[in-house]
Amino acid sequence: MNTTRLEALAHEDPSLHALAERLLALAEAGLPGMYLPDADTFVFTRVGTVTSDGVRRTESRGTSTRYAAITALGARFLPEDRQRPLFGGHTVEEYTGLLVEQLPAVTNLGDAALIAWAAAETGHPKLADALARLAALDVPERPQYTVEAAWVLSALAAARTAVDVEDRLAAARDRLLAARAEGGPLFPHATGPGLVPGYRSHVACFADQTYPLQALARLHASGSDPEALAAADACAARICALQGDGGQWWWHYDARTGGVVEGYPVYSVHQHAMAPTALFDLADAGGTDFGAAVRRGLRWMTDVPEISGPDGTPREPMILEKYGVTWRKVYRGDPAKAVRAARGLTTKVAPQARLAPLDRMFRPVVIDRECRPYEFGWLLHAWLGGPRR
Repeated sequence: MNTTRLEALAHEDPSLHALAERLLALAEAGLPGMYLPDADTFVFTRVGTVTSDGVRRTESRGTSTRYAAITALGARFLPEDRQRPLFGGHTVEEYTGLLVEQLPAVTNLGDAALIAWAAAETGHPKLADALARLAALDVPERPQYTVEAAWVLSALAAARTAVDVEDRLAAARDRLLAARAEGGPLFPHATGPGLVPGYRSHVACFADQTYPLQALARLHASGSDPEALAAADACAARICALQGDGGQWWWHYDARTGGVVEGYPVYSVHQHAMAPTALFDLADAGGTDFGAAVRRGLRWMTDVPEISGPDGTPREPMILEKYGVTWRKVYRGDPAKAVRAARGLTTKVAPQARLAPLDRMFRPVVIDRECRPYEFGWLLHAWLGGPRR
């Protein structure tokens, strides 16, 4: 029989199942406040204002087409009557139609890929138009950021049963696989030279790993591709091997060596959403089941060693139902991101260098009081998607 990921968690760890349900309820409660009905879009972020007596309010800043599309991808797993409050009365299918209508004005490849992906998943009648806009923005032989290249592949894999995209699908697949350092399991920040300064071209982030491994797994699931699945599995195995003792998914990696350049910040969205959705998609495609790592990562949301006292209780929770948010990350608070810059520069020439005194000088005890809608979009995708066998 098939069970959803959430149902499987209930059997594996009831306490974590309760935490996942708590987060999912928070997502449904928080997303309506991030929607801007006059513009039919979502905010870029909500920022908390904190005084000595606690958070007094949150305020919205900016807008994001990208986050709107990710929210649609996750919310499509909800029943229609629970979709409408999130999108100003629209269903996900209807809201995706609004995004498709905006595509002629979209100039960012990642935004277009996410909209095309949502159009494919909802069976939008103008999917071919969405894919045409995606093709116009994805110039052949031009390097792209790895995250956006991965979204292109996920969109094409989702569309292949409805539209003939096989040539483009093969090119997108080959681009991702060729981007890796020879013999290495991790993906760089860009698929080719020119987008990243040479001194940090070896540095890749967590998103540069999860989105490609997810895309390659989904490619294999859409039509047998053992090489793609093996690449996804190898990437997943490496980031899981590097996971922190407290379940942390680290932020910056050396794509050449497969090591960690700098662990912080630790982002909530990685813990409760991005790692789970990628690793679950991998398992669903027939890859290795890294469920234990997913569970360790999820537990970090309440057991946060960086900001916890001697009794293990965080001095401030990362989950705040009262405000409809999860706080975005725990970080060092170093000026101008000095630790990441120093380690990025040093590891370029000395990959094993750690600059250990920096850990003592800039401890990761600062909370970033922001929350962005895509965090809840991927949360819904992670735990309501599936089913798993």
